[in-house]
Amino acid sequence: MISIQNLHFAYRRKKVFTGLSLDLKSGHIYGLLGKNGTGKSTLLRNIGGLLFPDQGAVQVMGHIPGKREPAFLQKVFMVAEEFYLPNISLTNLVSYNAPFYPRFSQEQFNRYIREFEIPTDATIQDMSYGQKKKALISFGLACNTSLLLMDEPTNGLDIMSKSQFRKVMAGALDEDKCVIISTHQVKDLENLIDRITIIDEGRILFDQTVEQITGRLNFKISFDQEEVKSAIYSESSLKGNAIITRNTGGEESKLDLEMLYKAIVTNRESIQSVFN
Repeated sequence: MISIQNLHFAYRRKKVFTGLSLDLKSGHIYGLLGKNGTGKSTLLRNIGGLLFPDQGAVQVMGHIPGKREPAFLQKVFMVAEEFYLPNISLTNLVSYNAPFYPRFSQEQFNRYIREFEIPTDATIQDMSYGQKKKALISFGLACNTSLLLMDEPTNGLDIMSKSQFRKVMAGALDEDKCVIISTHQVKDLENLIDRITIIDEGRILFDQTVEQITGRLNFKISFDQEEVKSAIYSESSLKGNAIITRNTGGEESKLDLEMLYKAIVTNRESIQSVFN
């Protein structure tokens, strides 16, 4: 689906990527995690053909994104963090833009609008920021593109809207589609993504499936001080000490994505040693 080899990119004198390589496959919802300013949005824009590598190669579904060929553009949709929608009705939004996407489904769009509880009688300018974002997400999903790029999609959404987002996204994936969601709000995606890629300072810190993570690591609460001392990562909580240990006994535990992220950023070598 996506092959990135030796990617170099800089904004004038500010280097973002120096030799980044990454392969992404269809049938997955990828979580692209990292702090603000670490290159997540830049990577999405290189994949979507909105920015162009200084060196290296990016290939998406056999296309070079920077060429922006119609055959490529109709297979890709990006929900940007910052966006502009004209002051038109949802009906006109669809009629003006859907023809660019051959697999657009009006039925799906209507269903997503209902699930997101977006008022259909209002123009876009009359909507709140959260409603505008949900309208854009609904349109992007209804386009049924092979690649869906989403940059901080839960920013500006309230608690109920985030729950609606997770529900909608959970039913949107199929084996031919690749979804990449960039975020620094890791809790919002904990039960949604199935592969985690963490970027920091323009480099890949971590890239594993959720299945691989929970097979190698154990996430739990412990009151045993010796166990806490020997843990790969630990932090105190009201219920005791939240820890990450090696999963040597094949135990099942629930992934704590926020804790994993902090562990990788602060203690990358210990986490990586479990997977090497």
